[in-house]
Amino acid sequence: MSPSIRHRAAEPSAVFAALGDRTRLALVRRLATEGALSVTALTEGTRISRQAVTKHLDVLARAGLVQSERQGRERLWVLAPGQIAEARRALEQISRQWDQALDRLRTLVER
Repeated sequence: MSPSIRHRAAEPSAVFAALGDRTRLALVRRLATEGALSVTALTEGTRISRQAVTKHLDVLARAGLVQSERQGRERLWVLAPGQIAEARRALEQISRQWDQALDRLRTLVER
């Protein structure tokens, strides 16, 4: 399988914006647990149209979270974990900053 959509690294804010939608987050979860899936497979068992799923996948692709691959006559969507790792690093940095701020506040209150 060769990637048919290539994308540049997205800003963490674009990743968080894309994941901020409940439907897109559910699509990412499914791809993370089930692997490569077609739009038809991603639509099955939901109340969402294939067209809506495709639009959500396009948003995720622009954020660098998923990419499509051609397999025969089907286009399969797969998770692109690099952007998720980048988002995780951003969250870890924010967490460290909050911990430091809370430590400074605790020190100030205890004085």
